[in-house]
Amino acid sequence: MSDSNHRIIRVAIDNPSVVRYQADVEREIEVAIYDLVDSNTFEPDPAFFGGTPRGPYDVTMRIQDNRLVFDIDREDGVKVGAVIFSVQPLRRTIREYFTLCESYYEAIRTASPAQIEAVDVGRRSLHNEGSERLRAQLAGKVDIDFETARRLFTLICALHIRA
Repeated sequence: MSDSNHRIIRVAIDNPSVVRYQADVEREIEVAIYDLVDSNTFEPDPAFFGGTPRGPYDVTMRIQDNRLVFDIDREDGVKVGAVIFSVQPLRRTIREYFTLCESYYEAIRTASPAQIEAVDVGRRSLHNEGSERLRAQLAGKVDIDFETARRLFTLICALHIRA
């Protein structure tokens, strides 16, 4: 996975149900995209794609019929393919993560530093769990490192926000 072409150079989330996210969420999305593009490992499996797709890649993520879709194009716009899989294995983690995020933002306004840290530890732990589940879902299709999975999981959570 050391090939510099096996990386994402652009990523977008396609969530037509949201015109504009809340400021906190918008910031999380911007940071995740910035960090993801800055440093990531994204290597489509040649066996899954019927050959070795050349990168770097432009990825658009969306939900379609309760499935997560990663549309993958090369940087020159040529379509590589799509990875489509059920979001069901991620749903519980996403729901729990949203609940902890709400608790975290409330804690920031009202709680002691120790309480804030306790909620944040739980939030990060669930985020890590979701990231590992995502890596498992992508296994055999796209190889990603843990940090890439973390950033993609953040974006998947954003896709689950409804207007």
